[in-house]
Amino acid sequence: MTASLPFRLARAAVFAVVCVALSVLAHLFGGGSVTGPVTVCGLLLAFGGGVAASARERTPLVILLLLAGMQVVLHVLFSLSHTAHAYTALLHDHSGLVPGAGMLVTHAGATMMVALWLARGEAVLWGLLHRLAARLCRVLLVLFPQPVEGPVALAAPGPGRLRSAAPAHAAPTRGPPFTQVIAFSS
Repeated sequence: MTASLPFRLARAAVFAVVCVALSVLAHLFGGGSVTGPVTVCGLLLAFGGGVAASARERTPLVILLLLAGMQVVLHVLFSLSHTAHAYTALLHDHSGLVPGAGMLVTHAGATMMVALWLARGEAVLWGLLHRLAARLCRVLLVLFPQPVEGPVALAAPGPGRLRSAAPAHAAPTRGPPFTQVIAFSS
């Protein structure tokens, strides 16, 4: 089933914000710098990729691959626009477009955690919204009870026919069961 446009846009917006935030933070922690216009450009790229992939719910593996691909695209974008100063160039973990081992491990670990979070986040959100809606309905039913339609006669049931508690086919005997003694003649 294909999602509606507002739902697709919401999915894409969450994907783009999480993806760009992860990439910007990783780039800043690595000693790089990111400008505002480049961040907006990255956000638009991630949003476009998110809209293209948000028609239906994706598996965690697909989300991981999409997120990893977008991290590579954003890394290249941020690296190309990187304005290195003499003191930040020494702190940054790569030179040019080739990342160092530490940056690759950091990106990979963060990408896997965020992919799992995104994959399970939608299911958790829908479960939470479902529970909140059920509680809201209960509160509304208590506050505003449903009116009863039409006249309702609340007649007490009359005395019914008295019946025995024992089934009709049961024999009313008491005591140990009857055993027949068969005498053998010798």
